Amino acid sequence: MAAREDHDTGFRVIEHTMIPMPDGARLAARIWLPRDAEQHPVPAILEYIPYRKRDFTRARDDSMHPFFAARGYACVRVDLRGSGESDGILEDEYLARELDDGVAVIDWLAEQPWCDGNAGIIGISWGGFNGLQIAALQPPALKAVVTVSSTDDRYADDVHYMGGCLLGDNLSWASVMFAFNSLPPDPALVGDAWRETWLRRLENNGPWLKTWLEHQTRDEYWRHGSVCEDYSAIRCPVMAVSGWADGYTNSVFRLLENLDVPRMGLVGPWSHKYPHQGVPGPAIDYHYELLRWWDRWLKGRDTGIDREPMLRAWVQEGVEPSAQHRYRPGRWVAEPEWPSARVEMRTLQLEPGRLTHDDRAREPADLSVQSPLSIGFFAGKWCSYAAGPDQPHDQREDDGGALVFDTEPLRERLEVLGAPEVELELSCNRPSGMVAVRLSDVDEAGRAIRCSYSVFNLTHYRGHEAPGHLVPGRRYRVRVTLNDMGHVFAPDHCLRLSVSTSYWPLAWPPRQPTRLTLHTGGCRLHVPARRPRPEDRQVRFDPPRELPGTRIRQIEPPEHRWVVHRDLATDESTLEVIKNEGRYRIEDIDLEITDDTREWYTYGTGDFSSPRGEVLAIRRLAREGWDVYTRTRTVLTADPDTFHLHAELDAYENGRRIYSRNWSCAVARKFV
Repeated sequence: MAAREDHDTGFRVIEHTMIPMPDGARLAARIWLPRDAEQHPVPAILEYIPYRKRDFTRARDDSMHPFFAARGYACVRVDLRGSGESDGILEDEYLARELDDGVAVIDWLAEQPWCDGNAGIIGISWGGFNGLQIAALQPPALKAVVTVSSTDDRYADDVHYMGGCLLGDNLSWASVMFAFNSLPPDPALVGDAWRETWLRRLENNGPWLKTWLEHQTRDEYWRHGSVCEDYSAIRCPVMAVSGWADGYTNSVFRLLENLDVPRMGLVGPWSHKYPHQGVPGPAIDYHYELLRWWDRWLKGRDTGIDREPMLRAWVQEGVEPSAQHRYRPGRWVAEPEWPSARVEMRTLQLEPGRLTHDDRAREPADLSVQSPLSIGFFAGKWCSYAAGPDQPHDQREDDGGALVFDTEPLRERLEVLGAPEVELELSCNRPSGMVAVRLSDVDEAGRAIRCSYSVFNLTHYRGHEAPGHLVPGRRYRVRVTLNDMGHVFAPDHCLRLSVSTSYWPLAWPPRQPTRLTLHTGGCRLHVPARRPRPEDRQVRFDPPRELPGTRIRQIEPPEHRWVVHRDLATDESTLEVIKNEGRYRIEDIDLEITDDTREWYTYGTGDFSSPRGEVLAIRRLAREGWDVYTRTRTVLTADPDTFHLHAELDAYENGRRIYSRNWSCAVARKFV
């Protein structure tokens, strides 16, 4: 890695400006400019998301964009149409209008007197998605992309579905946007028109969850915005970034494998955060890596970053299981290309209770499992947000209702990098069902930390486009690809493969209890074993740099908790998730914010119609003379044939309720 050098030229901030769209709508932007940008035009870097530049992302924005403005870039943070202070209504994720608006914003940037005509786009999560999607539309001024915690495949590898199974995060994420879409623009920026805009947004708000439930297979709805449909449409350099605790790691590896442009992958131990804020640590000086990237592709400087290894990844070591890791021990490794010739699959045979290399395997066995709904309460969140104890706990808590297969204690270190795969020959006693598979590292004390997992809807054995019922008792062969991982199994540790028939609430359970039988003669685990490279020692990153931040005063403390309740009298269990950011004040804009979200996932023992998810979100914005408060609530239940959705929205101005609406609807279950 080259020595760290940069030059601070100073900058100024345009707190609020409106960018015109071709149809007359305007999008709100906050802009950081070098002081002399009009005299010496510079490239522009766009971040384009719906999370409210004025308040909710202000602190994070201030940790990123001023750094690059001070080093010769125009940094532009734009709220999507219908969010923040932008005009219009936000109706769903990644609609064609959103992407067309993004192209129009880039065209506008290129025409500004302070821009030299070159632009890049950066984003995490939503902004990482639409960065790739806009790149595929090939706006002429767009010269490079940085996509963090995103996906190339909206159906198979996003918050909604996994392996054809409905994810629990589908409910929680829909509820997050239900709450965001209920908020008004800030009258300090838009004047008296704020209230009319707010009422229009409230009237047009609604639970996006209904739409997502109506598309249970890989149809045109999900193909739109999935750049994996045509990787060749992306023609500019791409840096893809994620973390092992994130929900969006797999796309980094697919983008490296399938894009045909200069590309770079970076995977740390992090959750859903930019790497300079990365938790679990170590966080890195991500600003420096980005500066080298932007200088190379937007300014044409030789920073050496295009000669770095294609993939740099933090390979984790075993650690005591915990739902909240602040740091994961390990080391950085490098691969000049991906897939790597230094990674080869090692195959392990499944036998009763064992994973073995022995070619002289025992006689094939038939092993059956019918898992209780309790399996999954210690799985953590599909995507860890580092807000609290949302990472997987000791997997022994979930192994009791699963088939478990262990290797003998390892004689030597095993380094794994990539996606494990499981071949299963199985039969099911029902026309539908699911399988959940987990790969864990078991230490000498028997503690098990999950390294990778996946779930698969067995009715999708022919593909995600056209599911079909199973014939009970018939044998099927399915191949389940687990999430990519980077992990070192130490000597005397074991690999453990766990197989269950449910994984609630990470994934919605089948419509009825199912019993799977594994026919072990056709069951194997393939592990991507990596041979270390001497060049691994050359991969180094400095710690995050200290930067000026937003002045925030905490008024009421945050609370982040995951609590498992078990009532033995009623045989009812509940996982309660509290993500309360407390009450705090942004001093620079004289604004007080309350941000409190609570989730409950419940089931009754043995009753597969009993799972119930509920999310309650409270949002409040207040300053002297202005106080708005919204409460949204979403409840999802299901019987064998139907999903039942109930949603509520209440909005208050200065303590008086000014809007209230309820929704109740049913969506047919189609093989889910």
